[in-house]
Amino acid sequence: MIIYGHSGQDIRRAIWRRRYRFLSVFAVIVIAVMLTGCGTAKNNDQLKALDKFWDTLGGKTKDLVKETE
Repeated sequence: MIIYGHSGQDIRRAIWRRRYRFLSVFAVIVIAVMLTGCGTAKNNDQLKALDKFWDTLGGKTKDLVKETE
């Protein structure tokens, strides 16, 4: 929330004064996202629908009618 009277320059100065805290919070968020991604990297079964989608776009549609039934 921007308080009336504070310019963008004032906000940038406040962030710069607390840059180590800002960077540490940013690093924690990035590490958390990276670790949650590691748990799902081994499950390739979920990618079959996406593979079929790209195959259809590529022109591999000869058995498409049989698969939909």
